[in-house]
Amino acid sequence: MPTDSFAQNTPAQRTDIAITNARLVTVTNGVIENGTLVIRADTIAALGADVEVPDDIPARFNADGQSVYPGLIDSGTRLGLVEISSLSETRDFSEIGDLTPHMQALTAVNPNSVSIPVTRLNGVTTVITEPSGGQWPGQAALIDLLGYTPQQMHVAGVQYMVLNFPSTGRRGTGDTRSEEDIEQEAQEALEALNELWDDATLYAEIQARQDEAEPGHFTEYAPAYDALVPVVTGEQPIMLKADKAADILDALAWAEERGITDQIVLSGASEGWRVADTIAEAGVPVLTGPVIALPSRQSDRYDKPYANAGLMHEAGVQVALRTGEDSNVRNLPFHAGFAAAYGMGADAALEAITIVPARIFGIDDRVGSLEVGKQATLFVADGDPFEPATQVTRLHINGYNVPLQSRHTELYDEFIERSPGLDK
Repeated sequence: MPTDSFAQNTPAQRTDIAITNARLVTVTNGVIENGTLVIRADTIAALGADVEVPDDIPARFNADGQSVYPGLIDSGTRLGLVEISSLSETRDFSEIGDLTPHMQALTAVNPNSVSIPVTRLNGVTTVITEPSGGQWPGQAALIDLLGYTPQQMHVAGVQYMVLNFPSTGRRGTGDTRSEEDIEQEAQEALEALNELWDDATLYAEIQARQDEAEPGHFTEYAPAYDALVPVVTGEQPIMLKADKAADILDALAWAEERGITDQIVLSGASEGWRVADTIAEAGVPVLTGPVIALPSRQSDRYDKPYANAGLMHEAGVQVALRTGEDSNVRNLPFHAGFAAAYGMGADAALEAITIVPARIFGIDDRVGSLEVGKQATLFVADGDPFEPATQVTRLHINGYNVPLQSRHTELYDEFIERSPGLDK
């Protein structure tokens, strides 16, 4: 099942296999030295220090002391939605208009994106890919990085409605608006949000009574409102995006007023450290990042973005990490490494890109750790994945042994043994 946009020499295949002589980093149950992990089809069938390899397992991989990790999860990207950022025809993450909740990022994912195999080679196996632009830009989807079609890649049941909460922050260094104008625009955006929510709630109530209505009495076709029905009725989770501390507090207050606190997950939260106790008290999980970034305020220390995740974690917030990237999602382990070094700690940082996002997205029964019965989505590495020098030596996604090939490896192989091939 190859997905690369260039020819693969070996397609991904499922084969029952035992990975032996390995250091098993289970995430949830410690580290097992000199262990064995058995894969049958798409499932981890056994793992431990005393596991005997069944006679009917046809293949073995001697890890020779290398480490096995569960696949890494990036909780916020545009992977598969952008191919060349300077070419508008390959940018599919934003629709025209301020109200496009019916836009589904999944339908725009390019399974043949060159960035996907590059990302896999750093152990990142699963990502949230999300739309942007406008207040309701559309729906984000969780995808595995293997498949011929977006539907094959989709992790069924995980689709978030994205809501860009009205912001009181500046849009960049070129934003010359006065503080009064910023506040006024944010207030107008909040009023528009409340009005739309009320209208969508009324629309949902009318739609629910359609079966009882007289023949011919149906609501007008309105795809944006149709998409918001499962949101206002509490059936679909909301990815609520807010960065500035004041906006985070306003977003939490808005969610509490609407009675949807249990329905939201905060995304971004670059100033989450400033209001970490309030977020923890609300019990709202956070998808934060990028970690490798500049401070949101000139008066902040240079390392506040690095420390942000750790400070929220210390306050009791459930924190997962995101890169916010399209072509450099492969750097997720290094974002986690910075978070680890600046207060989060290595164990918590690893959890923030494995089991914690799996729990937030409700798929921890399938992925996020090495456990018997879970999906065989994992990788073998010759060192700590947070270290740039570490190389992934084997990769499985949903049981498929994925070739360690990418555009980068193809170019490396070509030029490391290059021949001039030209007559002077």
